[in-house]
Amino acid sequence: MKNLPFIILCVFITATVQGQILKPVSWGYFSKKTSPTEATLYIRANIEQGWHVYAQNIPKGDGIQTSFAFKSSSDYQVIGKTIQPKPITKFEKNLDLNVSYYEKSVVFQQKIKLKKNAPLMVKGQVEFMVCDNTRCLPQQNIEFSIPVK
Repeated sequence: MKNLPFIILCVFITATVQGQILKPVSWGYFSKKTSPTEATLYIRANIEQGWHVYAQNIPKGDGIQTSFAFKSSSDYQVIGKTIQPKPITKFEKNLDLNVSYYEKSVVFQQKIKLKKNAPLMVKGQVEFMVCDNTRCLPQQNIEFSIPVK
């Protein structure tokens, strides 16, 4: 019982810190079969007001570009690169270069060739960085599983 005040303090601090974790981006996934042997994966980022995620093609060393890694599988094959819509591009004085990013929401697309009949699961990971006008949060890696029916 001597440690009870310390334990209560630790629980309070942990609850307070967890309540302050920022998660301004949520991800959603779905797929659409486009032929008996192909499908398109849709990977959507919903971005809170005031925040942005970088596009896939920012210069190295100037933040973390959004990138996708798909796990190898005998069920499917990734076709080409992940497609992104046209990003917002602005000159950043602090970086002395043009930076491309997305606000509010963005949907990335990836075509795959089906090597077996659906249903199957495409697994992978998205790496990204989210920033507002004053700060960037640490790089994040989110694993995903997208059903193809």
